[in-house]
Amino acid sequence: MKILVAVKRVVDYAVKVRVKPDKSGVETSNVKMSMNPFCEIALEEALRIRESGAADEVVAVTVGPAQCADTLRTALAMGADRAVHVDAGAAPVLPLSVSKILRALVQVEQPGLLILGKQAIDDDCNQTGQMVAGLLKWPQGTFASKVVLDKAKQVATVEREVDGGLETLCLDLPAVITTDLRLNQPRYATLPNIMKAKSKVIKKFTPEELNVEIKSDLEVVQVTEPPKRKAGVIVSSVDELVDKLKNEARVL
Repeated sequence: MKILVAVKRVVDYAVKVRVKPDKSGVETSNVKMSMNPFCEIALEEALRIRESGAADEVVAVTVGPAQCADTLRTALAMGADRAVHVDAGAAPVLPLSVSKILRALVQVEQPGLLILGKQAIDDDCNQTGQMVAGLLKWPQGTFASKVVLDKAKQVATVEREVDGGLETLCLDLPAVITTDLRLNQPRYATLPNIMKAKSKVIKKFTPEELNVEIKSDLEVVQVTEPPKRKAGVIVSSVDELVDKLKNEARVL
């Protein structure tokens, strides 16, 4: 069985994000970029499934500009067998367009399982996995905190965290799974594997070659920083506290 893993290039989680002066978006020039942490978890789970013998090949895919090849090199260094890059240019690609591209890649690669991070830390959309499952008409297990594959029965058992506790789903393969934070701890790429990944060939496509039209169905009106937190106030009595909660904060 083949596993397809979608990964995304985002601003590194440790970087302090800055808004552009014109408030059109977030500053990405001369900023450290890395693989989305949830995508790292998805890739790690795919590698563990392959190492258990339930899968034969792990293919990492990404959509974006030429710089996204660096993210695929990281995926190859972590242990992915192959990498596919869909060069969509410098303009942002929204979740619906990414979902259509992933559907087209699934039709090319014919995987038995598609794994994605539940969301990207740059836009927090949490939409792509659900959308691509709908387009493919595949069963889906989102926010997975545990995944068990039965190769003989061709089913995946997914444990997911919900408000009331844990929910367990049994999915017929092929299926779509999105990964949550507590699923695993991603491995570090070793230096020898990083060097080997630099020479590996990355297969390239364009959206046109996949018969996918990239169009924007959303418009970002403005991006602003959250308001700065006001300094706290020390109150001298319970009565003063109650008065402030009632008349100033208006929470009582």
